[in-house]
Amino acid sequence: MNSLKRETFIAYLYLLPFLIVYIVFLGYPIIYSLYISFHKNTIYSDWYDVFSDMKFVGLQHYIDIVQDKKFWWSLIASGIYAILTIPTGIAVSLLLALLLNNKLKFTSAYRSAYFLPNVLDLLVIGLIWTLLLSPKYGLIDYLLNKIGITYFSENTILDNKYLCLPAIAIALVLKGAGFGMVLFLTAIQNISADIDGCNWWQKTIYITLPLVKPIIIFMLITGTIGALNAFTEIYAMTNNTGGPPFQIFGETVSVASLSGYYLYKNFVNTFYGRAAAISYCLLIITVIISIINMKIVGKENT
Repeated sequence: MNSLKRETFIAYLYLLPFLIVYIVFLGYPIIYSLYISFHKNTIYSDWYDVFSDMKFVGLQHYIDIVQDKKFWWSLIASGIYAILTIPTGIAVSLLLALLLNNKLKFTSAYRSAYFLPNVLDLLVIGLIWTLLLSPKYGLIDYLLNKIGITYFSENTILDNKYLCLPAIAIALVLKGAGFGMVLFLTAIQNISADIDGCNWWQKTIYITLPLVKPIIIFMLITGTIGALNAFTEIYAMTNNTGGPPFQIFGETVSVASLSGYYLYKNFVNTFYGRAAAISYCLLIITVIISIINMKIVGKENT
């Protein structure tokens, strides 16, 4: 065995443990979930071994999903959620990075404080915000009462069909702003350009923003994918209801029933085949977004 073949063999040997773990815990479930998406459980299924006793239905789940108005609303709600969270999250993260890039006292403490919420679990963040937004006893309602707004003492913000999704979006933006801040701050600190006669605003617009554009694109794409898969914050902040109901497309839907939460509800209601089909529909959308991302990044690098 020559030196090159020996090095290749050793490389594969080191990769083998990871490949085994990947195939067992990720590769196999992906393939099996595709298989499940073509089957459904019935009232005659063996509920002690439901996955071995499912009925083959072909593409029926996918056809039903395309015709399901609740699924289309979940995509629309995810789009609204993305519009609420992504531009705001990018703006807040960039603003924090620009401010903390200056020579301020206790800069390290500020950075740690802003990044800390990103370390906490999203379920914990959701529960904290639920308490903050609760009527009569919540801090936000207390502050609103101080300025004469008493409406939310009797009407919970999260039970308002117009305010529920924005409230959840604010919680997510404030949680993730620290991570975006670190990304922007790392890029900004590597920018050494300084032009005579160029003020802070001009430097930010004409130098900083163009150079941090790859990070903006990264946050845009990952934020879109995150909106499609959002579940934990919806579960925590709506008490697993998906938010207040309202009428759209002739159907009663939950205002915060995003696509990730919609998938979860199908799964817990034992519609396993349908839930698997929904996951693949979301995968297709995610792949399309990823392709757009690669094309945009490719243009940026040319």
